[in-house]
Amino acid sequence: MASVSVGISDLSDEILLCILRHVPVCDLLLNVAQVSHKLHTLCHDKTLLSHVSLSEEYMANDLSVRQILKQLANQVRSLSLNGCYWLSGATVEHLVRCRAVTHLDITGCCLTSLRLSRLLTSLSLLKSLAFDVAPGFSAAQLSSEAVDTLSRLSELKQTLLTPSYGVVPCCAQLRSLALQFDIPDVTREGVGVCCQLMVGQSSVPHYQQLEEFSARLAPGEVNQTLLLLYLAVFSVHVPDRLRIFLVSIPGPNPAHWPAATSLAHSLGQRGDLEALQLPRSWLDSLSVERALRGSSPKYLSFSRCPALWAQVLQSLLQGGVRDSTQLISLNLSGINHVPYTECSGIRGPEDQLASGTINRLAIGCLNLKQLNLMHTHYHHEITPGLGGETHLCASLAKLKHLRSLTLPACGLSDGLNTHHVSAKSPSPSSLFLGLKKAPRVGLQNYKPDTQSVLSRDSTSGLAQFLAGCPFLESLEIIGPGFVSVLPRLEPCSRASVEPRGMCAWARGVGDTHLAALEALPGLRRLTLAGLPGVLKGTGLAQLAKHCKELQVLSLANIGTLKTMNYTSALLDALKHCTLLQELRLEQPYLNANASFFEALSCCSHLKRICLISRSGTFDPSAIETFMEQCPDVIVCHMFMGGTLAACRTLQKTLLDRLSAERSALSVVIYPLQHEDLTSVIRDIPLTLLDRITLFQSHVAQASNVLPW
Repeated sequence: MASVSVGISDLSDEILLCILRHVPVCDLLLNVAQVSHKLHTLCHDKTLLSHVSLSEEYMANDLSVRQILKQLANQVRSLSLNGCYWLSGATVEHLVRCRAVTHLDITGCCLTSLRLSRLLTSLSLLKSLAFDVAPGFSAAQLSSEAVDTLSRLSELKQTLLTPSYGVVPCCAQLRSLALQFDIPDVTREGVGVCCQLMVGQSSVPHYQQLEEFSARLAPGEVNQTLLLLYLAVFSVHVPDRLRIFLVSIPGPNPAHWPAATSLAHSLGQRGDLEALQLPRSWLDSLSVERALRGSSPKYLSFSRCPALWAQVLQSLLQGGVRDSTQLISLNLSGINHVPYTECSGIRGPEDQLASGTINRLAIGCLNLKQLNLMHTHYHHEITPGLGGETHLCASLAKLKHLRSLTLPACGLSDGLNTHHVSAKSPSPSSLFLGLKKAPRVGLQNYKPDTQSVLSRDSTSGLAQFLAGCPFLESLEIIGPGFVSVLPRLEPCSRASVEPRGMCAWARGVGDTHLAALEALPGLRRLTLAGLPGVLKGTGLAQLAKHCKELQVLSLANIGTLKTMNYTSALLDALKHCTLLQELRLEQPYLNANASFFEALSCCSHLKRICLISRSGTFDPSAIETFMEQCPDVIVCHMFMGGTLAACRTLQKTLLDRLSAERSALSVVIYPLQHEDLTSVIRDIPLTLLDRITLFQSHVAQASNVLPW
């Protein structure tokens, strides 16, 4: 064999097909297929072209997508153009070639009522559809053939950008309905939006065959009103086959829905509930007990429902559910204590997570893969001479299948000691935060070669968790009082979290804790926010050297807010993040200079970057050089200091220079303080808004740990 040259063409067809499955469809059909006759045949194998996604094929322009659709023809069965906002409407219309498609996702694409009608007329085999209901949509413009296709749909996902029923009334056989409401209360012209025109419509959906219902709302009264119109039929009759019901409404006090009680009772009667998520104002203890009784749910979310804490535990651990080991995803964000604004700043032991309770939960729900404990508190008491209770992290370590975890920062602390501020001392006024250097609390700065007893002891709880869950892929550590400067749910999140600095235990989490995360070699997504105890950031550099699989990194309000002391460590960390695809950095005094972008250019796979800094500065020439050196960067969003003229000049320069070769390029550079910022954000494509511009943990993961 040493004297024989073996090339890729000498491999068996089975091995080559396994390799080609990892090649993007654009390269597969337009490049690889042209290499040889054998590869041309394999690239058109039905196992590779039955299920095709162009969602993140950012380099695919209108011409290449049209060529691909022509080759796919009648082979493709499932096709996704989700988020392909850069494709023209004429290109989307070429989907009529794919007559064998049964599952189609064109969310975020340019689509009119007439264009949708032509698509549905041609795609008569369609069973699943996802699209946007944009302003100007009218179901009356759909042809009779299009309505016939809709009548056979079993799955539908609508993103509502205007008050409308969309095509729901035409879909009599729906088994799954997913709705996303993203309608502002006021238009850009200042005109109020209302749903009055819908109330008198006769084509109200009835959901006779519905098994799955999910709705996710952006802030706004219009969205809540529209949701209740969609749910009007539930007040009369709950579908007999319903087993999944997920509703996410931002804010601490969503409007009450009177039919929620009867819904919970109906869900519990059959005992086949699979997933449940309801706003806290829709639930009470009796409803929860009835809904879960005798079921084996897989996904549960009780975010910001403190009154349900006892009942949830009783149902999960004391025989309320038939089999708690079936539970895969659990959202308990903010469930163990009332919001700070409702308790006048008084915290008691009952407002904190108990390690023993989480220990019982870990034993009873041992197959959990996703767990969200954000907006909770855990304060580990160290009793001299008695050893104290088992650490929360030690209890979590029993979840051997855990892959995604969101924790409050205080949950990592091993307790207050002489190096910490007193637990009984009042928290500093928020008026002074950021105006002076924060007092040195907790541990000394981490150094890789330091092996002090203090450093080992300070992360003993975290070490137990890391030893028990070494395969964690997504981790979020968020300070209890953190609020992003630019979250999508800003009005709601600000009303339901505590002021920064309320938790002394959280201030004790520092560089040693971050360095300990190097024990997670498979970590792919990491969020660190609101951690004033991380000063020099040496722990961040340490974990970046060992977490080679890191793809998404979100950092916000690390260390002191007046100065950015961890710049050097951050630059060192970025040089090791060779697989990083998304970076979101929020820091009040960020200096995005040449050194920063030089380090960032080491992330050769970077696709999306978002910088948020109220008092930050940037170097235009450094940004231009960076964007030219990193051809995969498609999203560059910067909300920082500077003048409006300087921001607009740089934005125009980048778009003019790079748009021709990057069809999907999205560049937004704007002063954070500018009054028109809201309208600017509204113009950003929704898919990009969800991905990078807004703080993902605070918007998507924290409020919805369930898969969407």
